[in-house]
Amino acid sequence: MPSAPPPSQDDPSTPPIRRRPGGRTSRIRTQVLDAVRAELGERGYDELTLDAVAARAGVHRATVYRRWRDVGGLLADLLDATGDDDWQPQDTGSLRGDLAALNHENLAALTARPSIAAALIAASFRSEEAARGLRRLWEDRYARCEVIVSRAVHRGELPPHTDARRLLIAATAPLYHQLLLLRTPPAAELPDHAATDAVIAATAGAFVTSPPADDD
Repeated sequence: MPSAPPPSQDDPSTPPIRRRPGGRTSRIRTQVLDAVRAELGERGYDELTLDAVAARAGVHRATVYRRWRDVGGLLADLLDATGDDDWQPQDTGSLRGDLAALNHENLAALTARPSIAAALIAASFRSEEAARGLRRLWEDRYARCEVIVSRAVHRGELPPHTDARRLLIAATAPLYHQLLLLRTPPAAELPDHAATDAVIAATAGAFVTSPPADDD
């Protein structure tokens, strides 16, 4: 894909330019973000402070304040670092299998103790920087998961023009609804049931969008 022009730093809604630091800078970033994960998981957003992160990371507090400025900056960088991985959805050979595998990964992340994923979602309601970072991460994950739908269309499991985003939301939303909104105990069969329901709807054409009309 062509590279985008550099974003304006005057627009607070524009995501920061990602730089991959090396050497000592990279080590410090790793130490600090590891400390953020630990503090967020153990204490939650309300007790997350730059001083506590600096102490836990073994980094001078001035370094943390200079680079990350505030808690929002820490959370945004943590989410950006999460998006720098090489994760890809599993290829199980079937649409149902792929969606179920994705749901099982989501279930594991949301029920871990402590759950960093759940803590970051909660923090996004309190910090606009964290909210922007989480939206960037969601967009990245949805884009990577579109291959699940394109593989299914290629195998003949789904009709052409199936809307990947709508299908992925339908397949994964029940987990977030049950675990984060209703706060019900996680049922072992939930990932598979949600995947099956989404596949039934998708194969019936529930997520098909009209192809663009040909120009005369």
